[in-house]
Amino acid sequence: MSSETTGQTVTVKTGDEPAAEAAAGPGRAGWKCPTGDRHVHREDLRKAWKECHEESFWYRALPLSLGSMAVTGGLLYKGIWNSSKRFGPFPKLAVAGVLGFAVGKASYVGTCRSKFQGLGLEGRPGSGPWSGPGHRSCHHVCEECQKKAAPAEEEKS
Repeated sequence: MSSETTGQTVTVKTGDEPAAEAAAGPGRAGWKCPTGDRHVHREDLRKAWKECHEESFWYRALPLSLGSMAVTGGLLYKGIWNSSKRFGPFPKLAVAGVLGFAVGKASYVGTCRSKFQGLGLEGRPGSGPWSGPGHRSCHHVCEECQKKAAPAEEEKS
């Protein structure tokens, strides 16, 4: 085990590194997708993501939420729907607001997807900032990996 000091940063190297790389899989340490979009800048992604959140809220989620609450309030006022005896109109209004908000956010997904495609990101599953942990961001399989996988599949048959 050795250590190097660089200004304020301390880097510790141990003899266990090759074992950790082997556990992660062949070639996984520092692995980057060969077909990845390196020309897309992080600031552009953050800007587009922020715009999507703000626009989906102001142009879709808020109006649909308020509209559904207004329609529900009107139905309760006219007597078509009955208020709860215990809680009054509030549970139905709350559910209408939440459903309107969710539908509004979901209806803006296509617009956001087109914004990210404009940046050069494809709209496949697992790409873009909407992919969470555990999702592969690249579905590319290199020729070396295909050659290694072919004998393993033949042995199973």
